[in-house]
Amino acid sequence: MSFIRSKLNGLEMNPPRILALGFMTTILLGALLLNLPRASVSGESIGFIDALFTSASAVCVTGLVVVNTADHWTVFGQAVILMLIQIGGLGIMTMATIFALVSGKKISLKERLVIKEQLNQESLSGLVKLVKYVIAMTLFIEFVGAVVLSYVFIPEFGLKQGIWNSLFHSVSAFCNAGFDITGNSFMDYNDSTIAIVAICFLVVVGGLGFSVIIDILRHRSWKRLSLHTRLVIIISFLLLAIGTLLILVLEWNNPGTLKDMTLGDKVRAALFAAVVPRTAGFNSIDVGAMMQATAFFTIILMFIGGSPGSTAGGIKTATFGVVIMATIAIIKGERDIEIYKKRIPQETVFKSLAIVTVGMGMIIGVSFLLTLTESWGFLDTMFEATSAFATVGLSRGLTPNLSNAGKLIIIGTMYAGRVGPLTMAFAFGYNRKHKRYRYSEGHITVG
Repeated sequence: MSFIRSKLNGLEMNPPRILALGFMTTILLGALLLNLPRASVSGESIGFIDALFTSASAVCVTGLVVVNTADHWTVFGQAVILMLIQIGGLGIMTMATIFALVSGKKISLKERLVIKEQLNQESLSGLVKLVKYVIAMTLFIEFVGAVVLSYVFIPEFGLKQGIWNSLFHSVSAFCNAGFDITGNSFMDYNDSTIAIVAICFLVVVGGLGFSVIIDILRHRSWKRLSLHTRLVIIISFLLLAIGTLLILVLEWNNPGTLKDMTLGDKVRAALFAAVVPRTAGFNSIDVGAMMQATAFFTIILMFIGGSPGSTAGGIKTATFGVVIMATIAIIKGERDIEIYKKRIPQETVFKSLAIVTVGMGMIIGVSFLLTLTESWGFLDTMFEATSAFATVGLSRGLTPNLSNAGKLIIIGTMYAGRVGPLTMAFAFGYNRKHKRYRYSEGHITVG
């Protein structure tokens, strides 16, 4: 017994491992609740695999669904999904910190290390204060979003259902989850400026990252913003602007999407279609009817995703920006990577390259596996794989028709995408022991 105890004590629960296991535990608990008969309108259990898929999609704030959320789940089931979305959006440790603060418990050093890992912070300083800001900010933004959306949903559904719809979609949008209880996402609301703008605002703000929002609120001056904040804002703006324009051009005469719309509706639909690949998962046009070029461009937007420390997924805008700047520096023959007269550390560049490489490897691997288990075209398969990895939730019709093997593959992909590929590697394969020696350099020709 003492031997076993010593071995367990020797198993270091590093912060990445705690986060990974925390998400896994939450997904399993959510699956058990959603598998209860009272969670389904039919009064029958949905089956553990489908319950697990829905729970994983909610906790990983993805939005891929095997059943229609509005039609299949009772209010209890929808409430469980909303709770899982909120936990997944804020993060396991943020929720744990809430309970600790309420109960008057002190936050230990190990817990602070996990919070640091979850919020993607560089320092332990002021972490508890940051968590308080995150909680207050999240609840305030979601409340404002629900109030705005109530102007759309209450007149249509009545007071009680209208308030529930407003709250559900506000939380789902800010957490970049993409779950809807309208039954048809926002395809019936493309002519509603209030609904489209409100959802776009919630998705963009949720995808910026808590540290970015706090930095903007504190300084309110472009020159005083941190380098990280400025890079995130620039990349996000360029992706939204280019995305809106390109989707508008590509889909302008597509009878399945924009062709029969008015100019105003076309612009709103194109903007919405450019915003949601930040990992929101809503749609106001038929994603399955998109041109192949638009679908492929959407894959690129999904792969990039939102920003570090946010509710969004993907490789993140800052990572994309660093890789682009590193590529430009190499082409120009410069030794250092400079952004706004600041030199980017080599460690950051290596980490960014690793994230992109692992992300691309995962999508390629998952796409390959899905071609073995499913009978869909390769573009649709890659779209599904990217949507799962980047925790987006958009689908070209593949999700409801997945085989059990395909569902398990997507569940694993959503989980890895939400926890983060590098965090997963650090959690279960990271070796803290470094070599105390270095070999001589060897030369390899590349390019």
